[in-house]
Amino acid sequence: MYPYELSVMAEEEEQRQKKRAPWGVIALVLLTGLALIRNGSGEFDVGPPQPASSAAAAAATDSRSTNSTFGQVAAPLPYSVPDRVRIPAIQVDAPVTPVGLDTDGWVDAPPPEDPNLAGWFTGAVSPGEKGTAVIVGHVDNQQGPAVFYGLGALKKGNRIEVARKDEKTAVFEIYGIEVFAKSNFPSDRVYASKGAPELRVITCGGGFSKQHGYDGNVVVFARLVEVR
Repeated sequence: MYPYELSVMAEEEEQRQKKRAPWGVIALVLLTGLALIRNGSGEFDVGPPQPASSAAAAAATDSRSTNSTFGQVAAPLPYSVPDRVRIPAIQVDAPVTPVGLDTDGWVDAPPPEDPNLAGWFTGAVSPGEKGTAVIVGHVDNQQGPAVFYGLGALKKGNRIEVARKDEKTAVFEIYGIEVFAKSNFPSDRVYASKGAPELRVITCGGGFSKQHGYDGNVVVFARLVEVR
């Protein structure tokens, strides 16, 4: 590789880092009005499954001290755009599209017309990098259940696989699943870096009304345990 190419790559990386939103700012934005997925219809005889209280993550979980099936957290990966997300326990296999902030300053959602589409928030790290990556998706749309309808049924120890453009697959192990009220969303706890590669997968949850939609968000907490 020529020195010029290395210089260009270094410049592109610097620009990418500058564009990355600091979590301190994003957390405040989300705390004032979190509504990640605002287009769910919720109009089904049986709503989406909700997390069991026993699946909650410890309030002060340290990724490096909590044992996983593999015994330790995997080493961080370099930046790479995610391509697909797979959650075998709930039969999810979906493409991932980049999403940013919407006009109201909230984390945007992927287009609701495609029920099997997840969104990666580009203001955070890519899945597998050191820090907390965020993937969002709809729980439902006007036609029925969407990509993360079953998210609340997951359990600790279930795996989430994120295939990346660099042909590596980051495998995350779930250590908590909770539902939080949008009016009292614990942004620092959900988004803060744990000092290791982590992932949050988020959709709507909690109660539903036609006037206000879902009143909460289901959040899955997971850490990187394997790279394939």
